[in-house]
Amino acid sequence: MKRPAAWSRRELLAFGWLPFFRPKHIAVAGARFRILRNGRSTRHYLHIHGNEDTAREVLERHMETHEGIAFLVENQTRNLMVEGLQLDPNRMFSRVGTEISLKGLNPDSTPEQREAAQRTLDRGREHLLSAFLPPPMRGVLIAVHNNSEQYSVMDETPISDAASLREAGNPHAFFLCTDPMDFAVLSQSPYNAVLQQKKPEEDDGSLSRLAARRSIRYVNLEVRLGNKDRQTEMLRWLDWNLP
Repeated sequence: MKRPAAWSRRELLAFGWLPFFRPKHIAVAGARFRILRNGRSTRHYLHIHGNEDTAREVLERHMETHEGIAFLVENQTRNLMVEGLQLDPNRMFSRVGTEISLKGLNPDSTPEQREAAQRTLDRGREHLLSAFLPPPMRGVLIAVHNNSEQYSVMDETPISDAASLREAGNPHAFFLCTDPMDFAVLSQSPYNAVLQQKKPEEDDGSLSRLAARRSIRYVNLEVRLGNKDRQTEMLRWLDWNLP
């Protein structure tokens, strides 16, 4: 029997829309993300901290009934291991932020060890971002997070360009966005919202800072760990009301 010819690169590109050619995972260094797809929406969703179980569960359920592409980290811990060093994955989107995180989480590490981790991330950072980031102007990236007593909207308000505190008594539930038009919508919601549009002077390596620098529509949904009903409610409100 004649063996079928191998697919050429041109054919793979031409038929890349077929479901069996779409990757189900994407990875960089110690970070591996599962990809969930539903429909053809330009909404991208991200769950980046493995120990934030409420956010993961809410996003998985959301993707069953809402269109978009979701990226969910597969590890169960907050930090990743890169070349033997711990790293906060939401600090890996710049070299400056990565260095700060590596030093803080690995105080006994050497410059050579940290540089090895940096080089590993350098090889895959932009590839990861090309998947995470939505089409310019048309799409939006929505990150889902959980917090604890140590973090709330009150930490973000002083460094924000605008704030709408509709639920000041519930500071752990809030939206953080980078686009003024999105903030105009979110500020009319019954929830807390802050706008961080200006390019930040300090680069902490987070996705929100990168989105502000690149003028990308980004919304971070923060809710207290364990409050699944509230996070589900806010994510549905966001999806229904944000263009």
